[in-house]
Amino acid sequence: MYAIVSIAGQQFKVAKDQHIFVHRLQGDEGASIEFDTVLLAENEGSFKLGTDLKGAKVSATILSHLKGDKVIVFKKKRRKGYKKKNGHRQQFTKIQITGITL
Repeated sequence: MYAIVSIAGQQFKVAKDQHIFVHRLQGDEGASIEFDTVLLAENEGSFKLGTDLKGAKVSATILSHLKGDKVIVFKKKRRKGYKKKNGHRQQFTKIQITGITL
């Protein structure tokens, strides 16, 4: 059984007991959260989508908050003496899917 759910503006294919990294979510470590924007669900070969999924939810537990790898942004204009170096680390939340209810 799996579902496609929208979390923080992105779509993820999730299954029970799966660990995924999503953009930073509000909540403390160990807190449980629910996502009610289920787009598609598959259960033993039968698919449900759209209006068939009214009341469907995906529940998860927040495991940790962490930062991703550093991305270096380097801008340069040739022959002008312009150079600009900047770095960025994205904030992520690691969650574990605890259940899918249809």
